[in-house]
Amino acid sequence: MSRNRLLVIVALLLAGAVVPATVQAQTAQANLAVSATVIRNCTITAGTLAFGNYDPIVANAATPLDQTGTFTVTCTRGGATAVWVGMDNGANYLVPNRRMTDGTEFLNYELYSDAGRTTVWGNTSGTGLAVTPNGRVPVTVTVYGRVPQAQDVAAGSYTDTVVMTVNF
Repeated sequence: MSRNRLLVIVALLLAGAVVPATVQAQTAQANLAVSATVIRNCTITAGTLAFGNYDPIVANAATPLDQTGTFTVTCTRGGATAVWVGMDNGANYLVPNRRMTDGTEFLNYELYSDAGRTTVWGNTSGTGLAVTPNGRVPVTVTVYGRVPQAQDVAAGSYTDTVVMTVNF
């Protein structure tokens, strides 16, 4: 063997000893199942119905005091095609009247689901108001209120609280 050939062989052997052998990588695969459940949900915002001044002597002696208020309903899109909103009789109800109070004095009023004030807004599916949700876009709902004319009540600031419920 020639000396050059011997040097080449030694050089190759030394190179093999210095450079580590390449390791063959291995792989395995599997699937990750990802899921979520979108729940049916609806929310209802608090509303306000402020009648303002009631004058049983002149302005409201023969004419009721009408006013409107609004609130919003928002529901999961596709979770409910129609919902209904009920309203209880308020904290001061005495058959057959919803009443606001100022201490021991009471001022009768009523809530309606229509502008003509012919359908009293109740708290059952038959007396509540059907609302069609629009996904995350709030639906504005109007409540129509009326304080009947010619009530003989003391001057004061009258209030009541009515609980609204969205049923879906």
